[in-house]
Amino acid sequence: MKFLFSDYALGAGVATDLVNTSALVRRSTGEMLVDPAALDRFLVEYEVPVDTTDPARQATEEDLEEVLALRGELRALLESDSEDQVVTGANALVRQASVGPFLERDGDGRWQWYVTTDPAAPLAQQLAALIGTGLLGVLRTLRHDRIRHCASPVCDGMFVDTSKAGRRRYCMPELCGNRLNVAKHRARRLSAPEPNGTAEAGGTGRGAAGAAGTQDAPDLKG
Repeated sequence: MKFLFSDYALGAGVATDLVNTSALVRRSTGEMLVDPAALDRFLVEYEVPVDTTDPARQATEEDLEEVLALRGELRALLESDSEDQVVTGANALVRQASVGPFLERDGDGRWQWYVTTDPAAPLAQQLAALIGTGLLGVLRTLRHDRIRHCASPVCDGMFVDTSKAGRRRYCMPELCGNRLNVAKHRARRLSAPEPNGTAEAGGTGRGAAGAAGTQDAPDLKG
């Protein structure tokens, strides 16, 4: 695996995606990495640039076990309140398979720092090096408070916010944010008074059934 040392968003994104594959986060759908085939799908879906000596190689049960162990280690690291502890842990992740950095020209002829991993290293070690480099870049360039818990009260996910504004609130915005908006929408409808002075939840006629042609917002499930 070869990646730009300065591209901390790549490793931070993989860290976010990996830590949120667990059943702890995906309560309605359960564990995402249920078998080696699911791990392979994860790598493809999230475009993880894993390098192996055999391009046709597929994840094994051992790979899965080691990646799940890495996920647990990563979760503990992200939950740490100590910036120094996160740096120490991220440095340890980088050392697992990294054989860089080194200087090389990019496609535009500019000199760039790259990090590489040993293609013979186990999958979990390559992921660890990528994630560790990303976390170090975030801590150096942004701040420790960019590592956050999901703002949804019904989600235990975590994420690393690498956005320019730094205002991300949800681990999976398209899911957690929408679910919260639906809940708020329903709460407003239930508490809003009807024209006849009764609340929608306890009214009659239009209040009990809702206005003609009006439907509840969809129930989004993770």
